[in-house]
Amino acid sequence: MNKNFVEELKWRGMLSQIMPGTEELLQKEQVTAYLGTDPTADSLHIGHLCGVMMLRHLQRCGHKPLALVGGATGMIGDPSGKSLERNLLDEETLRHNQECIKKQLARFLDFESDAPNRAELVNNYDWMKDMGFLQFAREVGKHITVNYMMAKESVQQRLNGEARDGLSFTEFTYQLLQGYDFLYLYQHKGCKLQMGGNDQWGNMTTGTELIRRTLGSEAEAYALTCPLITKADGKKFGKTESGNIWLDPKRTSPYKFYQFWLNVSDDDAERYIKIFTSLDKETIDALVEEHRQDPGRRTLQRRLAEEVTVMVHSREDYDAAVEASNILFGKSTKDSLLKLDEQTFLDIFEGVPQFEVSKDKIGLPAVELFTTEAAVFASKGEMRKLVQGGGVSLNKEKLAAFDREITSDDLIDGKYLLVQRGKKNYFLITVK
Repeated sequence: MNKNFVEELKWRGMLSQIMPGTEELLQKEQVTAYLGTDPTADSLHIGHLCGVMMLRHLQRCGHKPLALVGGATGMIGDPSGKSLERNLLDEETLRHNQECIKKQLARFLDFESDAPNRAELVNNYDWMKDMGFLQFAREVGKHITVNYMMAKESVQQRLNGEARDGLSFTEFTYQLLQGYDFLYLYQHKGCKLQMGGNDQWGNMTTGTELIRRTLGSEAEAYALTCPLITKADGKKFGKTESGNIWLDPKRTSPYKFYQFWLNVSDDDAERYIKIFTSLDKETIDALVEEHRQDPGRRTLQRRLAEEVTVMVHSREDYDAAVEASNILFGKSTKDSLLKLDEQTFLDIFEGVPQFEVSKDKIGLPAVELFTTEAAVFASKGEMRKLVQGGGVSLNKEKLAAFDREITSDDLIDGKYLLVQRGKKNYFLITVK
């Protein structure tokens, strides 16, 4: 064992609750631990990242991580932290999602080597699908009392008004299903520790209780949780106006992913760089110090965005995202515009005023197109003045003559014109 896993989580701000005896167990042997992920989509999002990083640190400290995909539980929905039941998946969708998730996890965990602590992916659908209700009632249900289950906070919240429609029986049994996962992995994989977010504590302790009641009091099973990550303003982490920030580049472009981390607040950057990177304490302390000397340089945000983008995507994607960011704020050329894929191009100019013109207007002089057809300039006189003063660019090149004809050769991706008025004002024209 090189590093102490619990100490590692503590200084990173990734430890919330821990059962007595957990730390001692981790110090005396190589421990197999699991963390569950919900396969409702074919990609993880950054809300999953804290759990994934826990598995990564666990493996780096010499222990064995099991990433559990909740195929069976994904079919019924978990009440904790949710006020509504989620929709249920069929098996084909489930298997597809599992494969996609495994590919993403392989960027964080070693599944391939011969190391004794190499990671494994398991799916609870594999051991739940053939279990009948009577068998479940006999083998699992008889060990845990309803009183015990009712006392859980996640159940209490659902019963006491947070959700008007109460709690379905399906959801009520969720903690038994999750408890059975732990028992199964304990018996078949020697797994003694379950990890997860703070909202899972109730389900996790049901698992340790089930193991104890099924196998006797000498069975060692433990649990630890990480805090739920929030933003400094208390809002939920990882959600933006447009929804989740996904790890799949088809759902969230690497540029947008990079921008998310680059734009977090100073307080958040200081917390996130500990949680979402593998940088060591000395490096992070030095970065924090440097950032405090001159917050305007955004040292923490830049390094955080770099580390996470390279880890989730690649060094090339990171470089491309930085170059794309310079298009809006720095000096860049028409070449850098042409290098962008369409999604990144649209992501960069998402917030700028946009116009649509029809294809038959191509061939008009610029002054006609950018005043009458798309109101980039208030009047032809204003545009003429600005062009003469060198203050207008088309696709990052100075517009030399206000009446020059705009042709289809000017279109980016065959359908976009990017007009710039002064340094900061961009306008995007889409040709339909």
